[in-house]
Amino acid sequence: MRRKPLILRAFPRIAAIAVSVALGACATQSQPPKPTAIVSAPASPPAAKPPAPAPAEALLPKVPQPQERPVAPPSVTDPAIPREQRIAAFVDYTAQTYGVDSQRIRDTLAQAEYRQSIIDAITRPAEAVKPWRDYRNIFMTPARIDGGVAFYRDNREALDRVSAQTGVPAEYIVSIIGVETFYGRNTGSYRVIDALYTLAFDHPKRAPFFAGELAQAFALTRDEPQLDLLTLKGSYAGAMGMGQFMPSSYRLWAKDGDRDGRRDLLTHKPDVFASIANYFVVHGWQPDGPVVARAAFDAQQAEFVPENLEPVHPLQALAARGYRPQPGEPVAEGATVVNLDGDAGREYWLGYRNYYVITRYNRSPMYALAVHQLAQAIRAGALGRVSRRCAHRHR
Repeated sequence: MRRKPLILRAFPRIAAIAVSVALGACATQSQPPKPTAIVSAPASPPAAKPPAPAPAEALLPKVPQPQERPVAPPSVTDPAIPREQRIAAFVDYTAQTYGVDSQRIRDTLAQAEYRQSIIDAITRPAEAVKPWRDYRNIFMTPARIDGGVAFYRDNREALDRVSAQTGVPAEYIVSIIGVETFYGRNTGSYRVIDALYTLAFDHPKRAPFFAGELAQAFALTRDEPQLDLLTLKGSYAGAMGMGQFMPSSYRLWAKDGDRDGRRDLLTHKPDVFASIANYFVVHGWQPDGPVVARAAFDAQQAEFVPENLEPVHPLQALAARGYRPQPGEPVAEGATVVNLDGDAGREYWLGYRNYYVITRYNRSPMYALAVHQLAQAIRAGALGRVSRRCAHRHR
């Protein structure tokens, strides 16, 4: 807390005169009073300057990121504009931005349907309504762990090849597929066109993003002719395939893993594996780098809630806030803090650079931690160190 400076007040000149006169009146009257010299009060020293504010915490450099994906302009997304006018503006925006035929866009949109269930689903995602102790249990189950171990063993050669090329461990590629689609079993039942159409024109809060994705979907199906926008299925948010790529992610970062001339992220595993790994690489994955460390927290201090998940806080600064890696946990310079409600009470984690990269796939801190813990369980299982009942150990 900053102290207020102490302000010194000078006695005015007349105070000095009054003091001198009073002293003269008290002197013996047998002698005439001597003239009293008028002495000016000493000048007040200058007011003390307020103390300089404490220097801001020196942050580390941010993890370089690719350019933000484009969003649709207000002419498409402003809810004050009539809906049909926004749709017409969308046709023009998509045609001009991506070179897609205007009539094709109109004909496709004419077959899109508003789905209230999509609005319902996106307003209550598990990341927003469940605490960590419940969210974790969605993914850290014997079935999900065993399924990941089997998937890894069945595809080990292809996964290990991608891992060697990119530096992304195979278990994290498998874990993403496991969390997103249960290893390809549930890739979504909504038509992508319906999901993006509904969210672009009837979900004002995120309309700029989803209208941008709808435009990207038209460009994607032009670039990848094997994809039919009217039959393509995905999540309520319009994500597709085993790894649940949004249209812009598909266009920008999908890879042709086996060089057959197309990028098929729906069921073609070589492309799926290469694309998930490439997504991590593009967003800053550090080969052999740690992901998280369980932290000990000094309960005498207030919990620190960073503004975002960027791993820019030096470990020394976090230690001053009461957060230190527990013994045996990995240590790396630069972390963020994650405070969660676990089965046994509060849990404290330090998220390093690779943790941040996982949050670029899904911005939820719980999602990234679930991916990490499932990946660790899959790796242990693939190496023969995990049983069906060991899910509780991977915390």
